[in-house]
Amino acid sequence: MRRSARLFSLAGGVLAIATAALLLLPLGKQAARDANLFTNDLCIVAPATPHDPASGLAMLAPRPIPADARCLVCGMYPARFPRWAAQSLFKDGAAHYFDSPLDLFVFLQKVNRHDRRYDQDDVAVSFVTDFETGQWIEAHDAFFVHGSSVFGPMRDADLPAFSSRETAATLTRSRGGRVLGFTDVTPELILSLNRSVHHRH
Repeated sequence: MRRSARLFSLAGGVLAIATAALLLLPLGKQAARDANLFTNDLCIVAPATPHDPASGLAMLAPRPIPADARCLVCGMYPARFPRWAAQSLFKDGAAHYFDSPLDLFVFLQKVNRHDRRYDQDDVAVSFVTDFETGQWIEAHDAFFVHGSSVFGPMRDADLPAFSSRETAATLTRSRGGRVLGFTDVTPELILSLNRSVHHRH
């Protein structure tokens, strides 16, 4: 009787080990492919927000940022950072929103890396927010401060934007840095500032 109980207990132990081993075995190529869906290479991009004719805004006018819009580069919510927000409008009237001028520049470097439906030629106009007044400025006309002690939404170096060189220079006098025009923001400078290199498309 005692021997039967011992054998029964041993058989139960073997069965438990075998079951655990089966559960830990790979399920084949399909399982491996499914597992790869959840790597850093996956990026789900929200489509550009289409123009709403009922808004009363011209198709290529800057628009209020929806509360649920996400930055295409870093995934944050631009509406939460109104002094830093930026946007790009495409020729079809659709828009992408960004939480800072830096992320706008990252996007403009290679548009189709972030949204395969568009490329640089599809961008009609981009806007940044005047850091002082909160008004929209066309990005090509803006002045940016690089190297100041003012941190952007990611609590890191960014490029606060201003509508005039004079107001940008005011910031540099109190917080350091230097004033740049749009074309002074080079790919090398963007790379040195870009903290989102892990976010690949």
